[in-house]
Amino acid sequence: MQTLLLSILVFIALHLIPAAPWVRSTLIAAFGKATYIVSYSILSLALLAWVGVAYAGADYIELWPQAPWMRWLPAVLMLPACVLLVGSLSHANALSVGVRAERFDPARPGIVSVTRHPLMWALMLWAVAHIAPNGDAASMLMFGLFLALGVIGPKSLDVKARRQLGAERWAELAGPTSSVPFLAALKGRTRVDWPGVLGLPTWGGLVLYAVLMGAHLYTIGVSPLP
Repeated sequence: MQTLLLSILVFIALHLIPAAPWVRSTLIAAFGKATYIVSYSILSLALLAWVGVAYAGADYIELWPQAPWMRWLPAVLMLPACVLLVGSLSHANALSVGVRAERFDPARPGIVSVTRHPLMWALMLWAVAHIAPNGDAASMLMFGLFLALGVIGPKSLDVKARRQLGAERWAELAGPTSSVPFLAALKGRTRVDWPGVLGLPTWGGLVLYAVLMGAHLYTIGVSPLP
C-alpha cells in the first residue's frame, strides 16, 4: 500500500507541476517543444505503469462488500466510455485533449458536439465503473485518482484552451459546446453531429468494448460480465 501511495503522489506531481505555465514554458525553452512532449509522454506512461504494478501488489483491504448490482456497472458504463475514448482519438478537437487540433471544424464537430472533453468523461466513466464493484482501499486510491483527474481536468483544460486561443476565438468555438455531455444540445446551443458520432467513434467504440470485455478475464483474472 505504501508503494501505491508513493506512485500516486509522484503521478499527481508530474501532472500538477508542469501545469504551471512558467514551468512548462521554461522546460520547452530549455529542451525544445518536441523533446518536451516526447519526454513527458514517456515519463507519464512509465509512471502509469508503476501505478498499475503497485496496485496489483497492494494489500487487499475491503471497504464495502460487493452487491450484485455493482457488477453491472462495468458492463454498462464501459460502452459509452469506449465510444468517448475512440471519439477523442479520432476527431479533431481544439478545446481539449485530442488530436489534430488545427483541423477542428466547428461545422462538423463530431464527438465534440456531445462534450468538448470526451477523454475526460471516458476516464471518469472508467473509474466509476471500477470503484464500486471492487470496493477495496487500493481500488479506491487508484481509480479515485483518475476520477479526480477527470473531474478537475475539464476546468483546467478550458483555462488552457482559452489562454491559447484567445477570448474571442474561445467564445466562438466553445459557445456551441458543453463540458457535460449533451448539455449544449439540451439548451439549444447546438445540434448533435450524429453522422460524426455514429461513425468511427461508435463503431470503433463497440470494437474496443468487445475486446476489453473479452480479454478482461484472461488479462486481469476477473470476468467483467454480471
